[in-house]
Amino acid sequence: MNTQTTQTLQKEKPKKGTSMQKRVYTRLGFSETETAEIVNTLNQLLANYHVHYQKLRNYHWNVKGADFFDIHEKFEEQYNEAKLNIDDIAERIRVFGFTPMSTLKEYLANSEIKETGSNLAGTEMVAEILKDYEILLTYMTDVANAAINIGDVGTEDMINTFINKIEKSHWMFTAFLDQ
Repeated sequence: MNTQTTQTLQKEKPKKGTSMQKRVYTRLGFSETETAEIVNTLNQLLANYHVHYQKLRNYHWNVKGADFFDIHEKFEEQYNEAKLNIDDIAERIRVFGFTPMSTLKEYLANSEIKETGSNLAGTEMVAEILKDYEILLTYMTDVANAAINIGDVGTEDMINTFINKIEKSHWMFTAFLDQ
């Protein structure tokens, strides 16, 4: 059994004439296999979210044109939310006793979301972010399904909150492009 995901707890001192009993404690009540699946899906989401976050910052800094003020502020709002979600995902991985991905090299190697340049028009930037949302929603669904399969209500609740916000942002950016 992986010592990173499990630990042995001992009961209080045994009474005279009884043997010391050990029981295995599995983090949050999930098996090593169940925990590994959740952590894997969370890490995949984390990698995609980090590339998305940096793309939002890039666009925030470099947007130009007539829609500058609207888009500039919206990108900032989105990257601030992404930063909080990234932290929640990484901390959830730590709850399971694992270390989250944490290098740019890992993120880029594991992310379906790809970097773009900064020379896009504002509407092209918004279209890119819409594609990112669709990718993020796919990975969020993977995490939610893995959580549902093992009864991990904590992870499921966290991801459902993210999904609701991303879906609303997707709708708003879609409405912006439909001008």
